[in-house]
Amino acid sequence: MKRLLTLFFFCTLLLPLLQAQPVHQIKGTVIDKNSRQPLEFINVMVIGLNKGGVTDAEGHFTIEQVPPGIYRLQATAIGYKSVTTPEYILSTRNLNIPIEMEENLTELEGVTVTASPFRRDMESPVSLRIIGLQEIEKSPGANRDISRIVQSYPGVAFSPIGYRNDLIVRGGSPFENRFYLDGVEIPNINHFSTQGASGGPVGILNADLIREVNFYTGAFPTDKGNALSSVLDFKLRDGDMERNSLKATLGASEVSLASNGHIGKKTSYLVSVRQSYLQFLFDMLDLPFLPTFTDAQFKLKTRFDERNELTVLGLGGIDNMRLNTKADSEDNEYILSYLPKIKQETFTLGAVYRHYAGAHVQSLVVSHSYLNNRNTKYRQNDESIPENLMLRLRSTEQETKFRFENNSSFRNWKINLGVNLDYSQYSNTTFQKVYTNQAQTFDYHTYLGILRWGLFGTISYSSMDDRFTASLGLRADANNYSSAMKSLSDQLSPRISLSYQLTDHWFVSGNAGLYYQLPPYTALGFKNNNGTYANKYNLRYMKVSQESLGISWRKGDSFEVSVEGFYKDYDKIPLSIADGIPLACKGNDYGVVGNELLASTAQGRSYGAEILVKWLIAKKLNLASSFTLFKSEYRNDKESEYIASAWDNRFIFNLRGTYNLPHQWSVGMKVSCIGGAPYTPYDEKKSSLVSAWDAQGKAYYDYSRYNKERLPAFAQADIRIDKTFYLKHCMLGFYIDLQNITMSKLKQQDVLMSTGIVENPEAPADSRHYRMKRIEQSSGTLLPTLGITFEY
Repeated sequence: MKRLLTLFFFCTLLLPLLQAQPVHQIKGTVIDKNSRQPLEFINVMVIGLNKGGVTDAEGHFTIEQVPPGIYRLQATAIGYKSVTTPEYILSTRNLNIPIEMEENLTELEGVTVTASPFRRDMESPVSLRIIGLQEIEKSPGANRDISRIVQSYPGVAFSPIGYRNDLIVRGGSPFENRFYLDGVEIPNINHFSTQGASGGPVGILNADLIREVNFYTGAFPTDKGNALSSVLDFKLRDGDMERNSLKATLGASEVSLASNGHIGKKTSYLVSVRQSYLQFLFDMLDLPFLPTFTDAQFKLKTRFDERNELTVLGLGGIDNMRLNTKADSEDNEYILSYLPKIKQETFTLGAVYRHYAGAHVQSLVVSHSYLNNRNTKYRQNDESIPENLMLRLRSTEQETKFRFENNSSFRNWKINLGVNLDYSQYSNTTFQKVYTNQAQTFDYHTYLGILRWGLFGTISYSSMDDRFTASLGLRADANNYSSAMKSLSDQLSPRISLSYQLTDHWFVSGNAGLYYQLPPYTALGFKNNNGTYANKYNLRYMKVSQESLGISWRKGDSFEVSVEGFYKDYDKIPLSIADGIPLACKGNDYGVVGNELLASTAQGRSYGAEILVKWLIAKKLNLASSFTLFKSEYRNDKESEYIASAWDNRFIFNLRGTYNLPHQWSVGMKVSCIGGAPYTPYDEKKSSLVSAWDAQGKAYYDYSRYNKERLPAFAQADIRIDKTFYLKHCMLGFYIDLQNITMSKLKQQDVLMSTGIVENPEAPADSRHYRMKRIEQSSGTLLPTLGITFEY
């Protein structure tokens, strides 16, 4: 820690001797969104600076003498709606920013429609958060990892233990989320993802390529199906059409190299490669597993002419998690007794073709995703004895997706219609020892091909003065897995959104909808020892009805307070026959979720209220505070009583802010607090059975007392300091991120652990018991990170 601080401050004191503050141009083109024609006499201003420009006859504008920083632009003109752009980084070269504007049909009535960074969406006027570059680049404690950044937002729980990125939104499960990259669906956004869920220790996306993120915690658009809790829609940057550049970043867990530029006069590119050194960090922290990963990402965008463009993108990762058998503490001994070795390869390739035909825009999206997951576990991690094998899983998932949609605008009406067709392949070869009421061994191979299809459409209306908006949407999905899922009418997903501006400052908005999601492939493809699909006639589409109502107060374009209430009612959730708990209460650990006998009988509900305060001062302050009070409950069927789910933390509080100081310094702090999660006591008798322990390598829970106990609340604080040097042709940045500066420790349930000593060796094999011991568990440590960024 002292060495990191010394290095950080030595660099910040030495490099000003070399620093010469440069200035750059911000250039761009403003066009009509429908006609794609350039617009003349448009005023374009840099928000936070007293600088601007006016477009010429070809729609071009130039703003001179702009110092480096993160900026938004605002474009205004008579007859057009004002536009506020996403955030852009002005660093080592001039910026070229495209802006699209829509005609203002209210101009003749003398109504002024102003732009704001607090944007409203007609289809999702509630439960939508827009994450900009300032938050992505400088959020304390997040290390530019999107999964950790969104954990500061209302309704999103964070894991105070375990170094994981599980996305738990409004009391929902980690497998209820969907992710999109420039319109292309990607299966997961984390390395070492839990198959059947979504979490992992570190994100797979390079933040250097992201422009902004639309984060939906409800009111999902109809073109983004198969989600129950959240949708993360990533918008990537476009490559620079004037100059090629190179950026290198040394972060908390990896080193990355990214390039940004153009190929010829019509094609731009983004590309990045990252290599982790996370295994060294985990070894230093004496953690029982050592993950290593490599990932790559690219985007090519070709503008054939003003009406046709093609985007091709790709994302891939290679993961290898070894066990750190040298970590010999009692805590690590327990984790090493059940945690498998994990190897994964994943990639997504996609293409988006877009045609602009005046008031109509057609989009065609084609993609292919692949996941290869291999888990291996030997008892006591001794691979020299074949009989020690507890788990050998070899599984692949492949998805080929096709989606076509048309967006049309008619004055103050917008209509979106589309269709999707997907083909999924799932294969699994598994050898696994399990124990229910007796020791069993599953040894099976499965191959599953599923054809899925869907229709969707939305019609949206905005009043002439933009004070009232309404959106009505409908989606339907089906597949050929079983006769119970073949009919589109059984999975109809209607939704409606309304929003009204009560006064200049007050807005009230609401949404209600029904949403469906297919169970994970691990559940659909599970076979019993008879070689038949054990869940084929038991599973249905999972569904949830969601209602949200929110009210917000805005002061200008810098301050907003919003309060939102939500209610989620779950049905047809898969229930674990062996454990008697819903599958939705699993998925926040490494390995696989869903490969067991299930029945779609469980129900659930989650309800609560969220408060969000945001204060934005351009070039100065980005402050956000959120508080969520909620309950998350499940029951096994309609006759059972509701009990707390695994995600029932009751409350979440976050306060996060970044302040920009003179001379390119910035300082940020985050304070987080979360209520204690419920937990289930162990079944000591079952856990001590030699046959039971040897099958799983860890203790068994007493599900008759499911979630009857609760952990204490947890709070921590993070600090981040940034210093950036802009030299003549390059940028050099340093940051130090101190996670958990309070050194907070979370007390967890004491672990029940086998000593390896059999107490009754003379008994029959199925009646022998190990002598057990308890290990106190608490976690939490200061985690310092020094990051270095170089751009040329």
